Amino acid sequence: MKTKRLLIVCMACLSTTAWAIEPGPSSPYQQGTEQWLQLQIRGVVASRIVQTASATERDLAMQRWLNSFNYPIPQYFDQDTAGQMTIGN
Repeated sequence: MKTKRLLIVCMACLSTTAWAIEPGPSSPYQQGTEQWLQLQIRGVVASRIVQTASATERDLAMQRWLNSFNYPIPQYFDQDTAGQMTIGN
């Protein structure tokens, strides 16, 4: 009985369109962003020049990423220093 009820609930959830964002009024900025995203998805504005990276560039990028884990994440951020840089902690 429980499996049948669960199956019915699952089928009802999958058949609804509630998971998608309903079309409606949006700002011009949002419309522009959505248009750019659609162009990217379709590959309309894709570069014809293949972007490549040398082995050295890939190694350096990986090293930068790995080095980013050397800095501890503070438990709290001081809200009063937002946007300020501190040099030489």
